[in-house]
Order: sequence, then C-alpha cells, then structure tokens
Amino acid sequence: MARPVYSTKEDKFATAILNRKERPNRLIIDDAVNDDNSAVALSQQKMDELQLFRGDTVLLKGKKRHETICIVLADDTCQNDHIRMNRVVRNNLRERSGDIISIQACTDVKYGKRIHVLPIDDTVGGITGNLFEVYLKPYFLEAYRPVKKGDVFIVRAAMRAVEFKVIETDPAPYCIVAPDTTIHCEGDPIKREEEEASLNEIGYDDIGGLRKQLAQVKEMIELPLRHP
Repeated sequence: MARPVYSTKEDKFATAILNRKERPNRLIIDDAVNDDNSAVALSQQKMDELQLFRGDTVLLKGKKRHETICIVLADDTCQNDHIRMNRVVRNNLRERSGDIISIQACTDVKYGKRIHVLPIDDTVGGITGNLFEVYLKPYFLEAYRPVKKGDVFIVRAAMRAVEFKVIETDPAPYCIVAPDTTIHCEGDPIKREEEEASLNEIGYDDIGGLRKQLAQVKEMIELPLRHP
C-alpha cells in the first residue's frame, strides 16, 4: 500500500514561490516613498520583466475587482515582488499594505474631453476661495494625471487638504487630464457618510464561487425587473 504524502511547510513555501513566478504581475503593496496620488513605483527589474516604461499608465486591480489607474515609475529601493503606493491609491483599491494586487499596462487611456469632480463635505468647511483656482487647477496643470470614475484624490494647498471624488469622465470610465481637458466642479459637496456607504456597497463581484447561481438570479429576477 502506498504511503500517504504529507506536505511540509517547506513544500508549501516552495509552491507559493512557484505560483508567484507564474504570475509576475501580482505584487505585494508597500507604502509609498513619495506621496503622489497618481503614481506607483516598481523596481526597474520588475518593470523590465513586465515590459513597462517610466511614465506608462497602468491598470491596478484589487482582490474584489476594484480598479484604479496610475502612472508607473521606477524605484530601485522597492523589492522586486512589491509595489509602492500611497494611502489614496490603496483606498481606491480597497486594499491595505501587505495585500496583493495585480498590475497590467493600460494602453487604451485617452486624453479626457471633460471630467466632473466634487469635494467631500467635511474637507471644505470654512473654505471661501475658488476650489478650482486654488486646488484643482494647480493639481492638474500640465501633470497629465490619469483619473477613473469613482476614485477619490486629495489635494493639498493653502494649508488645507481637500478630498475630491471623480463623478464622471469623458471618455469613461477613465482618462488622462490634459491641458485642454475641461474640469467641472459645480455641485453640492458629497456627504462623508454617503461616500463611506458607497465604499461598503456589496455587489455581484464581491461574491465568489457562485457564478452559475448568480447568472440564474440575474436571469430570473434582475432582467425581468429591468425589462418587463
């Protein structure tokens, strides 16, 4: 009779290493050295491996399929299987330091015709100046920042930090804010509780391993309601 084979810790560790090598675009989140909402950093070796160049736009995906886009930069102090990003980028992905995300080149990002952003209400209390002139214009001026609908970013100016949310982009769902992109910021500030509620929303993508059942739910319940 054949003897059962038991996996040791060393075997599991070796398997984990092999799995990571098979998926070189899956990286561990590290804290950023430079606090930039629009950039992430990889080692030059990892950038070469993924055929990425400094300034490329990349699509980042978290575990629950939350996505954001950033510019990628080289940082040789970054470990080869890690990616550096600041708190704003992590929050947009709903991830923390030490979590694993995936990265891929995003070559179809176009210059935006227009974007619409609104501030979060508890970050603009007492501000009387023009939000566009004081915060948004200097932030986007000739920076060619990529933005994605639904993302939040922080702008620091005049000794204040104001949070803005991207409400719409044209084209959707993301674009690069170029010098001729129109930036709209008209509208009431977003209430903090509404923003936090949207962060905690659970959708179909948050339920794993039930694709067949979810398809049946959509077919039997959701589609008749939308198309009676």
